[in-house]
Amino acid sequence: MARLVVKLGSSVVARDDGSLRLDALEAVCDELAARHRAGDQLIVVSSGAIARGMRTLGLPGRPHATADLQAASAVGQGGLYHSWFELLQAREVRTAQVLLTFFDIQARTHYLNVRQTMNRLLDWRIVPVINENDTTTTDEISFGDNDFLAAQVAVLLGADRLVLLTVTDGLFTGDPRRDPTARRVPEVVDFSALEQLAIGNETSALGSGGMRSKVVAAEMATAAGIPAAIGSGLVPGDLARLLDGDRASGTHFEARETRYSSFKLWLKYAKPTHGTLVVDAGAARALRDAGTSLLPVGITAVRGGFEAGDAVEVAEGGVVLGKGIVSYSASELRKVVGMKSAQVREVLPRATDEAVHRDYFVLN
Repeated sequence: MARLVVKLGSSVVARDDGSLRLDALEAVCDELAARHRAGDQLIVVSSGAIARGMRTLGLPGRPHATADLQAASAVGQGGLYHSWFELLQAREVRTAQVLLTFFDIQARTHYLNVRQTMNRLLDWRIVPVINENDTTTTDEISFGDNDFLAAQVAVLLGADRLVLLTVTDGLFTGDPRRDPTARRVPEVVDFSALEQLAIGNETSALGSGGMRSKVVAAEMATAAGIPAAIGSGLVPGDLARLLDGDRASGTHFEARETRYSSFKLWLKYAKPTHGTLVVDAGAARALRDAGTSLLPVGITAVRGGFEAGDAVEVAEGGVVLGKGIVSYSASELRKVVGMKSAQVREVLPRATDEAVHRDYFVLN
């Protein structure tokens, strides 16, 4: 039995005019149902609510204002899930609609509650159909067209594989629409090598993501020990090959041996930052090489506004070293920048020694 997360981008779910690609969805559901009958546990992350809302409302293009995006999503979400419900029900697969927000993933207690509920659904042989709850999120629709959300869900549930379906056959050495010499990259072992490729943020008329967000999602999954693949959701048989790890289709990312804990993955990829702590060379070296905590004495500047418990970037000069949960508010830290622990306690008697504890810090 395998636990598999399959994410479909907006352009796989819907055409440019917002109408459903029923042929593609039928093929995807055929494969999902076959895997379900074989005993696998399936989780679907589906974009397309905004696209469906655009069609219902007769909008000429994807809105830009957050309120318009949220309203279009509210109009389209019900119909989108109903399509999934009918397609999978026809194949004797039960489903449940799950709407998540960025807050559900970044808040630790919510994170654990989501995992518990999702595990129960899977135990009951139900396929969760997940989308971001665009209607209530307070930031812009910012999960990267659900790529980021899919990776978070894969990590949350300890999936065996993450597959990201798009309209292209994976990652290419260049933009195949403009470069006839661009070749498909069948496998990625070293993410740093991808910096040499022209991985863009170009999106479809319906989506908000791009190939870069998919690569970041794959990087996150593999850092948690989960193999990932990016490939076409429009080519018959490709989903089966991607789920099987067949290099004949798509781009595959093998799980990495060095793994982060689920907490540090949550911190690195899901917890938004609210400021920056600039540190001196000694503190930077200690954080980078010795894995120590960050003390106020090593901080040279505090940028932005944040409260204790928020995430902040830690930087030396203009180079970001990592990200951590800060134990002080910005106003408190500004009072004790550069001070040793004894001096800090004179100013803030109840303060902890660590501005950022090493257990709550992750390097870039």
